[in-house]
Amino acid sequence: MEFLFDYGLFLAKIATVVVSIIAILVAAKAVGGKSTGAKGELEVTNLTEQYKDTVVELEHHLFDDAELKARAKAEKKAEKETEKAKQKEIKQAAKSGELELKRDARLFVLDFNGSIDAKEVAALREEVSAILAVAIEGDEVLLRLESGGGMVHGYGLASSQLDRLRDANIKLTISVDKVAASGGYMMACIGEKIIAAPFAIVGSIGVVAQLPNFNKLLKKNDIEFEQLTAGEYKRTLTMFGENSDKAREKFQLELEETHVLFKDFIREHRSELDLEKVATGEHWFGKQALELGLIDEIQTSDDYLTKACKDREVLAIHYVQKKKLSDKIAGIAGQSAENVFMRLISKGQRPIV
Repeated sequence: MEFLFDYGLFLAKIATVVVSIIAILVAAKAVGGKSTGAKGELEVTNLTEQYKDTVVELEHHLFDDAELKARAKAEKKAEKETEKAKQKEIKQAAKSGELELKRDARLFVLDFNGSIDAKEVAALREEVSAILAVAIEGDEVLLRLESGGGMVHGYGLASSQLDRLRDANIKLTISVDKVAASGGYMMACIGEKIIAAPFAIVGSIGVVAQLPNFNKLLKKNDIEFEQLTAGEYKRTLTMFGENSDKAREKFQLELEETHVLFKDFIREHRSELDLEKVATGEHWFGKQALELGLIDEIQTSDDYLTKACKDREVLAIHYVQKKKLSDKIAGIAGQSAENVFMRLISKGQRPIV
């Protein structure tokens, strides 16, 4: 008996330590969240230079050094002559007072790997704003999109950010290598052109909401649940209360209304689609999606970028948020708890597209 008592006391101590650590981590996360977030920064990667470096490295294994040196010498001479002519033109323009800064059109590459609450829209907003600040006629944006969808308002805002590019007459191409379904396709349809890999998942134009209900379990254990609201439909379905048929009908109506808005949004941006055929909540693979008109071409982002790097400068733009010390400390535990909570919320009163 004494052994069991000591063992139980040991387990209690361990549990106390674990709970204390979790409490500290959650508190640190909360304190960090209250303070103003640290300013992030843009990271710009020249994908054209990376492509050229890769080609040069491979060529050193494929060709004779003498041949490579001769070619490099000829290319350097040509570049020098081109640069000399350019400098002369600039000086003449400066003297005549007609100097105007010019550059060749570029391809900007963005990445959006969407979560259920589309929190990545914060970085997307900064990236789009940066491009709009420097864009010229002929520039293009390629968005590498990966998302299975999520909260309506989150993906609605993400789509609005992409609309800013279209409103500025900047060509927008959407690339789907794996999945752009539901809210992901809501974003994709903004693109002037959508390309997808052969087995990428596309579509799922529908709305869903689901949540567990523990009311019977609570009643079985003589636990009462009370919920006070003001407004007949402030809360319809709940996780702990007893749901009524009237509440279910109201919630179903809200889902149907959201689906109508979703279809209207798709129709506005891809008017040629047969929505009665594709807005059933089903998803399709790339080749099937092409036949249905959900995408415009079968192609991976790698193929698209490789071709672009041969013709123009390609820049990948990423907005990186600087993490505070509290975020780093509480990152794992706090984020995990937040994700679980967010999933419960999203599967309850919030429709998912």
